[in-house]
Amino acid sequence: MNTPRLEARALAKRYPVGNRRKGAMLHAVDDVDLVIQAGESVGLVGESGCGKSTLARLLARLIDPTSGTIFLDGEDTTALSQAAFVASPDRARIQVVFQDPTESLNPSFRVFRSIADPITRLLSIRDPAELSDRVHRAADLVGLPRELIQRYPHQLSGGQRARVGIARAIAVEPSLLILDEPTSALDVSVQAVILRLLADLRERLGMSYLFVSHDLNVVRLLCSRIVVMYLGRVVEVAPTEQLFTAPRHPYTQALVAAIPDPARRDEKRPRLDGSPRSPVDPDPDTCRFFGRCPIGTERCTQSAPTLEPVGDEHFAACHFTTVVSTERGDP
Repeated sequence: MNTPRLEARALAKRYPVGNRRKGAMLHAVDDVDLVIQAGESVGLVGESGCGKSTLARLLARLIDPTSGTIFLDGEDTTALSQAAFVASPDRARIQVVFQDPTESLNPSFRVFRSIADPITRLLSIRDPAELSDRVHRAADLVGLPRELIQRYPHQLSGGQRARVGIARAIAVEPSLLILDEPTSALDVSVQAVILRLLADLRERLGMSYLFVSHDLNVVRLLCSRIVVMYLGRVVEVAPTEQLFTAPRHPYTQALVAAIPDPARRDEKRPRLDGSPRSPVDPDPDTCRFFGRCPIGTERCTQSAPTLEPVGDEHFAACHFTTVVSTERGDP
């Protein structure tokens, strides 16, 4: 098999909890395995607080893992500390497009400088002509008019700021782009335009994507495979259409059923009662979803399920996986 673009093995991030018993730890990401192939677009979904943004920051080496390893094109990036990785040439190979372009752009930088900054820092290019050429090339790729390059962020629309954030990320020609809910702060009409732009850029530049979102419909448009997280752990991985038409984990089934669809208005849908379990020192022998799961039994408190194959390239972490089709037949 070809070497994956990115591979995470047993990745974990735990934080000490203040004002609690000594040694208590919050398990933000717990024993996660993830593979992204060259040119592949993978979606990462789950409700707020499930750990998907923390996982994205770990993979981008913005924070250090508590344990586990991350390989980029077969090279162990966790052999370096986060600070050392930032100073290495590999930093340019992984770039991030952040959730809110207004917050992620320096308000005192004109657009030109915002795009040029990572080029000078990561590629050490300071020749004015070459720098200008790279900035303009990145702006052209994202469809940003050149007359806007000397403006400040507050002088741009939300969609234009989003394009600047994408241009800044691709200007250093990364092989992997991590997109942390990049369209959630935009109007629906602008979201569609940016999603089409991202799809086009992946095809033209051959990048791999990790697209983090809570919106399954958005992920469905852009990704060929989806990873579902719940309370720090991956509970299902499947090709996109398989996940939508036959989800195998009860949590994924509830997520898919919750997507608004007038055609299913009168159908009975799975409901999740109760609250998520505490992520502070969770019982390693209890399924994280137990207590909200509609099919949970005592077995789920005695042996936590692990990801197991349930179909072609389809994996789920549940003792009672069943095929649940959500496809609508013709009336």
